[in-house]
Amino acid sequence: MFLGLRSQYDLKKRTPVFSNCKRFSVSNNGYSDVDRPVSSFIPERNPEFSSRLENVQNGVDNTHGWSEAFSRKLEGVRQTVDNVCKILQSGPWGPSMEIALSKCDENPSTELVTGVLRRLENVNAALNYFQWAEKTTRRAHCPEAYNSLLMVMARTRNYEYLEQILEEISLAGFGPSNTVSIELVAGCVKKRKLKEAFDLIQTMRKFKIRPAFSAYTTVIGALSAVQEPDLMLTLFYQMQELGYEVNVHLFTTVIRAFAREGRVDAALSLLDEMKSNAFDADIVLYNVCIDCFGKAGKVDMAWKFFHELKAHGILPDDVTYTSMIGVLCKANRLNEAVDLFEQLEFNRTVPCAYAYNTMIMGYGSAGKFDEAYSLLERQRQKGSIPSVIAYNSLLTCLGKKQRVDEALRIFQEMRKDAAPNLSTYNILIDMLCRTRKLDVALEIRDTMKEVGLFPNVLTVNIMIDRLCKAQQLDEACSIFEAMDHKVCRPNEITFCSLIDGLGRQGRVDDAYRLYEQMLDFDLTPTAIVYTSLIRNFFRCGRKEDGHKIYKEMVRRGTSPDLTFFNTYMDCVFKAGETEKGRSLFEEIKTWGFTPDVRSYSILIHGLIKAGCARETYELFYAMKEQGYVLDTFAYNTVIDGFCKSGKVNKAYQLLEEMKVKGLEPTVVTYGSVIDGLAKIDRLDEAYMLFEEAKSKGVPLNVVIYSSLVDGFGKVGRIDESYLIMEELMQKGLSPNVYTWNCLLDALLKAEELDEALVCFKSMKELKCTPNTFTYSIIINGLCRVRKFNKAFVFWQEMQKEGLKPNMITYTTMISGLAKAGNVSEADKLFQKFQAKGGKPDSACYNTMIEGLSIANRAMEAYELFEETRLRGCNIYTKTCVILLDALHKAECLEQAAIVGAILREIAKSQHASRSL
Repeated sequence: MFLGLRSQYDLKKRTPVFSNCKRFSVSNNGYSDVDRPVSSFIPERNPEFSSRLENVQNGVDNTHGWSEAFSRKLEGVRQTVDNVCKILQSGPWGPSMEIALSKCDENPSTELVTGVLRRLENVNAALNYFQWAEKTTRRAHCPEAYNSLLMVMARTRNYEYLEQILEEISLAGFGPSNTVSIELVAGCVKKRKLKEAFDLIQTMRKFKIRPAFSAYTTVIGALSAVQEPDLMLTLFYQMQELGYEVNVHLFTTVIRAFAREGRVDAALSLLDEMKSNAFDADIVLYNVCIDCFGKAGKVDMAWKFFHELKAHGILPDDVTYTSMIGVLCKANRLNEAVDLFEQLEFNRTVPCAYAYNTMIMGYGSAGKFDEAYSLLERQRQKGSIPSVIAYNSLLTCLGKKQRVDEALRIFQEMRKDAAPNLSTYNILIDMLCRTRKLDVALEIRDTMKEVGLFPNVLTVNIMIDRLCKAQQLDEACSIFEAMDHKVCRPNEITFCSLIDGLGRQGRVDDAYRLYEQMLDFDLTPTAIVYTSLIRNFFRCGRKEDGHKIYKEMVRRGTSPDLTFFNTYMDCVFKAGETEKGRSLFEEIKTWGFTPDVRSYSILIHGLIKAGCARETYELFYAMKEQGYVLDTFAYNTVIDGFCKSGKVNKAYQLLEEMKVKGLEPTVVTYGSVIDGLAKIDRLDEAYMLFEEAKSKGVPLNVVIYSSLVDGFGKVGRIDESYLIMEELMQKGLSPNVYTWNCLLDALLKAEELDEALVCFKSMKELKCTPNTFTYSIIINGLCRVRKFNKAFVFWQEMQKEGLKPNMITYTTMISGLAKAGNVSEADKLFQKFQAKGGKPDSACYNTMIEGLSIANRAMEAYELFEETRLRGCNIYTKTCVILLDALHKAECLEQAAIVGAILREIAKSQHASRSL
């Protein structure tokens, strides 16, 4: 089998002989005309034939017989090529096809083989025929045949067997022609498979084959368009190793790629290398450097190139000035840009339209619209009519500043100078939709048709996207449904915007129906669409549907990206599926991705939420060992994890590390550490950090103030809690219910009852609605100081507010009523608590038994006593004594005997434990 094809031959088993083989029939005097190859009849390749042809043309030599032989030979080869091609196209390769080929020509010549290969468009057929011809003739193929075979691969862009063919050519001691190597590379480039093109050149080099100069430049040029500077540099250096002479143009291409990515050091290194090779920079290179270094934020360096250019005697051209003006405008150095613009305009008769457009954009971006209008007028006065580009730049800037009415005025005025184009209308529609002026946007859209323009899919996408972001979904859906699919067909972006917009508003079923419609349109949903669907299903609490979306995505063969996995993992952790979140983190690696800082941050945050904060320590140091540069979000997540796991010192160290690395701690950073310190009673340190945050201008929130109020309150430092609360309100912040609860709890624990009630009143006056915890704190506090009746008043108020007491509040209130002698109310509350599925604790049972006993309801108390024993709750000695006395008074002697026996057992147990 030949290279996996259905053939009885195997390329890997071939041992072709590339020397000591006679390829043509030769007589003593040279070639006979009959055996002579067709190429020998070509003047450029055969001087003898060229001479004879010239004689015929001059009438000197009558070679009629020779000409007929040539014609017969040529026609015979053509006919045979046709016949062979028909046979090869008649069906799959097999013995019957080999027989047919042998009958057609049992000893195929080199000319026949190359002629057939040039005609074939099927790589498998070409490879089979190529192998068969070599076996039949017992001759190694010549370079021309191999080149023809490689050209079949290039034409069909099927490189499955390319490496094996290149290896065989290498062993033969020659390589593909320059034309072939260029075509092979160009095939990959045309299919936008640039990594394959790069790998193809590396494969050639592996077999010591020298790719053509143009093959290298083709790939380098294609890679520059997709920003792959490292691959470009590899090829660039490889060219030099092969002895190719690189030029300024190539240096410029590679330098531009690095500068555009902001890799300034690499770009400068290449510049130095170019100068060391005695190349002189030209105007194009200087323009590239000014533009790219400027866009990378290196404005001073761009200035340096501008001045260096002039120092080398090169006159700046319009591109140089325009690029430098643009760089200065983007860096908000408008005055310098104006000075440079005036230099350009000095003594210039014809204005540079590009410079005017750039300067107008600069003024507009800075909000100096009067200067921009003056520049427009100046351009007119110089005899140059402002272009649609100038007006579009101006409209874009007005839109960013939300000066919509002014933009509409300019739109009307521009018609005097330039006809609005499709971009003009899209800019206007975009700003109108952003400012929710849908009616005007629709009017502008309709006026397009009057001037012969029609909304394209970009126009529709702008409207739908902006309306979705403005939560005007019905309007967005109306525009989508009104699309004329014959004129303007929705694309992936259209569906993606609407699916995400619907999902964010909770209309996930509508979003999914739109997804199905997208499939009906034969559009392939991207990872972005699936990310949106999963995120929004999880937000709506439909996690199972979210998981189904992932399975469907995999089934349809859509490749997820790292953003998809990070979002999915975040959703899973927030849904409480900790183990699933862990497995997704590992799955990132199985898809060939490397988890980034955000991936680790999500994992750490999820584990913290799940109560696994102790694991964050190892994960954090795993991140650092792998060389990740942590951002503020990552530090905040890890610091929060350390604080929640009790490692506050570690968190404090990380806070200091952030400062050393130049990362400014945020309100989240300070909030986590302050809360952590407050919870372990290191309040002075927490307060110092609080003051540090204020001095740095960090906008502190209610959460940080609440942490300090709670911390100071729990250790009885009520005055400090009050001061923090006062400062909070002076800053214009409103204490939330948690803040008030912290202060109330502190006051009641300090038995500052009156202060607590004043505080509760203030809370309601400031429109902060008390919650279940608020009432529970007050009821517990009142019961603690035996203000049971007052506590019951708050209990009733709580019921009126529709709040549901928790177990602690129930048991506290029941115990309080019983102790206050209000046994009937306590019993009702007890029965209600049990009816709602509540499980009283030992304290609650004992209090109720004592209350019923004191109220002379001995048998009810005894029944509750038995229930307490059955539930396994402890019965206090005091409770037994009170119940026993009540049973004796009620003459319930049998029950009294049982209680007495239990009381003796408790006494024995207590005596035994004291002895031990």
